Amino acid sequence: MPHALFPGSFDPFTNGHLDLATRGAALLGMVTVAFGRHATRDPMFSLEERLELAAEACRGIAGVEVTAFDGLLVDAAKELGASCVLRGVRSAGDFDYEAQMARTNADLSPGFETVFLAPSKDTAHLSATLVRQIASMGGDTSGFVPDCVQRALKERFPN
Repeated sequence: MPHALFPGSFDPFTNGHLDLATRGAALLGMVTVAFGRHATRDPMFSLEERLELAAEACRGIAGVEVTAFDGLLVDAAKELGASCVLRGVRSAGDFDYEAQMARTNADLSPGFETVFLAPSKDTAHLSATLVRQIASMGGDTSGFVPDCVQRALKERFPN
């Protein structure tokens, strides 16, 4: 049964991420939502907070796990036993970037595949950046994120 790594910063984890993880697990058997550690990024939520929120959002979904990794994606995939990477593509721009990454990963680890999954119509417009902007300006993000993330956003931006 294929095991896919679904990497990202997930800051915050959105309904779009949840949709891809759920659908990916249904198609591939197992998906590990994998948080990359990036020393150059300044996330809104700490890595520990993001891991906890994603784990809570994915609790009870068969075939979905949550973890973090350091270093190269292809190395993390080998360590975790994943045979491919799952990536969501919302637009042609997303595809161009992700196709370049897929080719690079395949060069680094021959035989390592990338599976592209289009978002559902209900989540195609979502991005973590958009959610952060709405939340920081006091907007309602409840339709865009799992309940646990909504609670965390309300704590971070109480007004």
